[in-house]
Amino acid sequence: MRTFPTFLGAALFSLGFTTSSMAAATVNFVKPENFADLPQMQHDKDRVLKEIEAHFGKLAAQLPAGQDLKVDILDIDLAGRMEPQFRGTQDVRMLKGTADWPTIELRYRVESKGTVVKSGEARIADMNYLRHRPRYSINDLIPYEKQMLDDWFARTLRDPAPGGKP
Repeated sequence: MRTFPTFLGAALFSLGFTTSSMAAATVNFVKPENFADLPQMQHDKDRVLKEIEAHFGKLAAQLPAGQDLKVDILDIDLAGRMEPQFRGTQDVRMLKGTADWPTIELRYRVESKGTVVKSGEARIADMNYLRHRPRYSINDLIPYEKQMLDDWFARTLRDPAPGGKP
């Protein structure tokens, strides 16, 4: 699975492009042990954080060439609530559509050649997460959070103007 990015990089290089011209994302999880809601098991926590990091990479790829996204994740509250399962080996996340919506707090910067193009802090939440037409499979690890981040990115960071103005 890790060979694909290497293959993609080699393919782009052979076409005369370098991966440095592509937008990049740097994601920093600030004190993840204090986040409001992550899975209990460490390997499940790691999977969620890796999914979020990878998704920011996909979003950053939509930025204009030469711009990079830097994100500090300050808190995460996943959609639904964990319900312990006494007979199984894995807890189940229950989605009720009440006060269990996904929320992510973050600081962000879009930089171009070392200059900040746009920056800010955001508390991203989707209170209607169960009422949207789904863009991601329900079998995806964090479909509601990805959709929420997509919407935030489109509203906030797509083609940021020079000088930090939207």
